[in-house]
Amino acid sequence: MSRRKRIVLLALDGVLLLLALGCLIGVLQLSRLLPSQEEARRWQGSSDLRYSQISAFIPVDDKRGVSDIYEFRGNLMKKLHEAALDVDRDETLFVDAWSTTGKALAATDLGRGEAAVIAVGGQFFDFHPLRLLNGAYFSERDLMKDRVLLDEELAWLLFGGTQLQGMTLKIDGVPFQVGGVIQRERDFASRKAYTAGMGLYMSYDAWSSLHEEAGITTYELVMAEPVDGFAIGFAREKFPIGQGELLENTDRFSFARLLGLVGKFGTRSMQRLGVMYPYWENAARCLEDWCSLLTLLGLLFACPPAVTALVYGWKALRRGKEKLSEELLPAAKDRAEEALRVRQRRRWEKRHRDSRD
Repeated sequence: MSRRKRIVLLALDGVLLLLALGCLIGVLQLSRLLPSQEEARRWQGSSDLRYSQISAFIPVDDKRGVSDIYEFRGNLMKKLHEAALDVDRDETLFVDAWSTTGKALAATDLGRGEAAVIAVGGQFFDFHPLRLLNGAYFSERDLMKDRVLLDEELAWLLFGGTQLQGMTLKIDGVPFQVGGVIQRERDFASRKAYTAGMGLYMSYDAWSSLHEEAGITTYELVMAEPVDGFAIGFAREKFPIGQGELLENTDRFSFARLLGLVGKFGTRSMQRLGVMYPYWENAARCLEDWCSLLTLLGLLFACPPAVTALVYGWKALRRGKEKLSEELLPAAKDRAEEALRVRQRRRWEKRHRDSRD
């Protein structure tokens, strides 16, 4: 190959390596885009104990109740203690949340409209740290269950502003208090996934008091992971998932997982379980698709430079072998023979001098 062709080939390989590196950076950036997928890392903090994040999606016709969650919690703590994971407070070993969705009529003296409701329990806003424009989150520990969070669109419709903490509204005719106003996620995946329109968040207890047929459709858990597979194995054994789906979020953007998604192209979107994913899971799946595509492209871009490196490495090895057999080894043999002759001459000269003395 001429020198010019080698330069062109190396330049092309350099461009392909840069593209592969860009794909890798893209995967890393996208994998950290959704806070809802990062709760295990946040919960672990600086602890040496690893944590795993798990999501359970329950079929819409097979909903669970809060009593099922409490029973699972009891089994969970028993299992963690059996694994010798006792710490000062049991709450540090796991955090969980649950939710369901619905529609309700929200009204004030200034406006009214149908709102998409996300009814939540546990530490939901630990998993989903939505930006607060006003007010504060509510939690499972609150004694009163009458606080709701409005998104910006609903806040403007009902009140004409966003500084609303403490104001009242009616949801399906029942008075509630505005706990705050949130800004929905601005990343492209969440914007595509959230299609329900203006909405609000309220406690699951309050929602179930308005709608007795309500049931939990999504359960999220972060728990200690003393050994690989501990958390997901326990959830499969003890959580009442029925015909639903259990997913381990912790490694969903790992290289192996993304390559596996490439192999499922065309079938992954086929849903046979009767599960309706919440918008944050659909957003995560959107990012998974992009990350798997970037992973595949990165591998394809990296292949030609890798082949070039192997070819040049093989040629260099052959040249080295030829040089070793044709030049280095004979030269080394000559040097060794010359050194042997010099030592023999010196020994003969020494014996000759000794005999003369």
